[in-house]
Amino acid sequence: MTFKAVTASAALGLVALAAPAFAAEPITGRWVTGEKDAVVAIARCGKTLCGRIEKFLIMPAGGNDQRDVNNSDAAKRNRKLLGTAILSGLTADGSTWRGSVYDPKSGRTYTSEVRRKDSTTLEVKGCFGPICQTQVWKKAS
Repeated sequence: MTFKAVTASAALGLVALAAPAFAAEPITGRWVTGEKDAVVAIARCGKTLCGRIEKFLIMPAGGNDQRDVNNSDAAKRNRKLLGTAILSGLTADGSTWRGSVYDPKSGRTYTSEVRRKDSTTLEVKGCFGPICQTQVWKKAS
C-alpha cells in the first residue's frame, strides 16, 4: 500500500468514526411531559418513531377512559387518549428528530422538533408557522 493510500484510508476511517457524533441522539424510552401530567412512551412505529400516552399522572375528568373530545377531526373524538400517539413521524435530521406533535388539550397538530439534551432530558418543540413553544420532558422512573 502506498503512503497516499494509507493516508486516504486513515482519513476515511476518521470520517466514519466522526459521523455518529452528528447523528440524532436516541430518544426512545418513557418520558414525563413538561406539564407533568402524563408519561409518553417513545418507540419505533414502522419506519419512524412515535410517542404514545402510556399513563396519566394527573387524571383527566374522564379518568383512564378519557376521550379525545377536543380533536379537530370529529371522527377521532371518541377514541381513548390513553394509547394515542401525540408524537408521530419522527425521523432523525442531524441532531434533531422531526415530525409532528398533537396537543389533546387544543385538538391541534403542530410540526415538531425533539432533541436529547442529556441522558434524562428531552426538549420538545411544537410550531405553528413561526410561532413555537418548547417543553422540557424528563426521563420517567
